[in-house]
Amino acid sequence: MSTNVPSITWTNGAPVLPAESAILAGVQADINAAFGGGVNPGLTTPQGQLAQTETAIIGDKNNQIAYIANQVNPAFASGIWQDAIGYIYFMSRIQASGTVVNATCVGAVGTVIPLGSIAQDSSGYLYASTAAATIPSSGSVTVQFQNQTTGPIACPIGSLNKIYTAVAGWNTVSNPAAGALGNNVESRAAFELRRQASVAVNAVNSIQSIQAAVLAVPNVLQAVVVDNSTNATVNYGSTSYPLAAHSICVSVAGGTSSAIATAIWNKKPPGCGYNGNTTVTIYDTTYATPIPYTVTYLTPTSTAAYFTVNIQNNPLLPSNIVSLVQNAVLASFNGQDGGTAVTINSTTYSGRYYANINAISSAVNVIEVYLGTSASPSTLSIAFGIDQLPTLSASNIAVVLV
Repeated sequence: MSTNVPSITWTNGAPVLPAESAILAGVQADINAAFGGGVNPGLTTPQGQLAQTETAIIGDKNNQIAYIANQVNPAFASGIWQDAIGYIYFMSRIQASGTVVNATCVGAVGTVIPLGSIAQDSSGYLYASTAAATIPSSGSVTVQFQNQTTGPIACPIGSLNKIYTAVAGWNTVSNPAAGALGNNVESRAAFELRRQASVAVNAVNSIQSIQAAVLAVPNVLQAVVVDNSTNATVNYGSTSYPLAAHSICVSVAGGTSSAIATAIWNKKPPGCGYNGNTTVTIYDTTYATPIPYTVTYLTPTSTAAYFTVNIQNNPLLPSNIVSLVQNAVLASFNGQDGGTAVTINSTTYSGRYYANINAISSAVNVIEVYLGTSASPSTLSIAFGIDQLPTLSASNIAVVLV
């Protein structure tokens, strides 16, 4: 049986879809032939309605075929198709992870706060410690906690304030800085970007391979790796963090200490030294008697950012302009506006925030955005060091109508 409906054509293996107008003309011709000719082609007639419905069905089928065909192309693949392409490179999609916050734990000297100890915030969310910690002679220790509920859930200053898992000698917990927001399941675009760089995952003895392995650890939010190949200490970055001779520094937010240490040890060059403040013993189990190794990495300190946003005052501004601006700045800072989030060892500039603030309303005119690491900032950029985990809360964003 023949038809006047044009079919999909294939050029160099790629589908070329016929225009729906051509499909409609073909369907109308088929209907006319089926009824012996002379059929009224008007689209408001019963036969016209049938022609439009059939055209829509054929067009939808064509679109689905084109979609399936495009899923073998890494530039367009999504969902399980993109996952399948990732498996070729031995990589899996990064799952959602919880907000990370550094909290001050106070208690008796010598008290050990075990890995996985639970604290609760004022909203009822439970946070688990990512590494064991011992309270020193000062009576307090900074411990990294991660929200057990995944996603970008805010943890404002002072909100992590209740000990949920009782530990003898551990008295109080409080976060002096806001948490670094968690993330949802890795997006299509982020997955493809990581796939393009995934050749480093299968390598060893390079900072790229170490970073790729650590970023693949469940619940890791951010990771940065730098090395010092010289035979002398080097002061690195905006905070002049000291890197020992012939060593690497792996700065990590989120994830559990044992999984991070294992990922580092599996990829680092033999004999290379470490830098940091978190030390874990892992074991090489390839031998009958497992061999212990000590791995050290850097858990960055939460570092609060401050903003002052000057906006031209006018009567057309929304009544809630202050909260709208704060939300816009937070979205840009955390990368929730589609741009790049502020991370460990990065620099953010005032120009990054103009577009999202101006998008609030046509009445909004940004005069200037100042940012820094202390109240009332006067600079146009902030550089965070390898030992700093950038955080921002609405209370640190001042909106000034000029």
